Amino acid sequence: MVSEHNSSSQAIAQAKQAIANADALLITAGAGMGVDSGLPDFRGVHGLWRAYPVLKRRGLSFEDMARLAWFRDEPELAWAFYGHRLHQYRQTQPHAGFGMLLDLCRQKGDNYFVVTSNVDSHFHKAGFDDSRIHEVHGSLDWWQCSSGAHKDLWPADDDAVIVDEERFRATRMPYCPDCGEVARPNVLMFGDWRWVDTRESRQAAHFIHWLEPLRAEGKQVAIIEIGAGRVIPTIRELGEHLFWDLFPYCSLIRINPRDHKVPEGAISIAMNGLDGIRSILGEV
Repeated sequence: MVSEHNSSSQAIAQAKQAIANADALLITAGAGMGVDSGLPDFRGVHGLWRAYPVLKRRGLSFEDMARLAWFRDEPELAWAFYGHRLHQYRQTQPHAGFGMLLDLCRQKGDNYFVVTSNVDSHFHKAGFDDSRIHEVHGSLDWWQCSSGAHKDLWPADDDAVIVDEERFRATRMPYCPDCGEVARPNVLMFGDWRWVDTRESRQAAHFIHWLEPLRAEGKQVAIIEIGAGRVIPTIRELGEHLFWDLFPYCSLIRINPRDHKVPEGAISIAMNGLDGIRSILGEV
């Protein structure tokens, strides 16, 4: 059963109490977490087209662009899209809500984990422990061979990508050091059977290793979900699964200005990410 709430003082009070009672914190985040840092909102095709007018002229959606075939058929366009985003993510500072959440995690004795579908590495940049982050769709900060033949990953290099923003073409691109094929970001694309998931799998194992003792010992876990949409519902489904599976040892706090419906018993905060974080952490 699903209910819908507004961000009433009662819901905020419930969220604060759930956090105060928690032995551990699970922070989950989707694309809405980055909007308050100034990153573009790709929700719906118009958000993408505002950021990249060239794609509008060609009638290309985010789903169209997030496909491996571009690295084979038109790598200059593929790297214009991913290279521009890499540069933007690296030039943008995580908003204040990241720091507020990190302070809260430290108050809980660093008994926390972060699971995010974002590929911007902003949780790393904000100071969260690398061993306590699971990036379910990978990260633009790591690259791999586009052929999938070589399984090594290597750190992204800003200087290896130059984008002509007016023509929206990459004039410089990275290549695989083993075979010379065009490189690609180590992010999961649509229909992507060549994604090298070794890094993500290692992060997932760390997450399970953290979660299982909490479940076994009946610890109180507060899930704080920020900006996770329904179009690609990976993060929402994770939180709801754990909420049902760990209940009554688990609380789910969903912060989302639009997609804020929650399962019965969960807490809905109909705000954007930063305002929602401030509302529930003002006086924990």
